[in-house]
Formats: sequence, C-alpha cells, structure tokens
Amino acid sequence: MELTINGELYENLAEILTVSDLLAYLKLPKGKIAVERNLEIVSKSAFDTTQLETNDKLEIIHFIGGG
Repeated sequence: MELTINGELYENLAEILTVSDLLAYLKLPKGKIAVERNLEIVSKSAFDTTQLETNDKLEIIHFIGGG
C-alpha cells in the first residue's frame, strides 16, 4: 500500500489497514492526534474502523501542550 502522509510518500505499508494501525506504525499516541483522510476529518471514535486504501492522502496533526 502507498499512502501520502503530510505530503510525504510512504510505500510498502502492507500491514497498515486502519487509521489506528497507521498511528501505531508511526508510534503516535491516539489521544492528541487529529487525522484528515482525503480532505475529510476522521473522528477519534472511527480510528479503529476507518479502512485505509492505497493512494489515500492523510494529514496528521499532533497536539503538544506547553506554557
């Protein structure tokens, strides 16, 4: 599978099936993440069930707190 993530092409992602799988692969925590797939926001409750397909374009934003 090939995905474009934040403008970068990722190839040979055979084990990536869902948004949750992708976040685990990228070692990103689900809690403070926003994901857009093909210009549509994916709700956190749908991370486990949203199937990714080759050539999907994703934007992933990781929120970081600070002061």
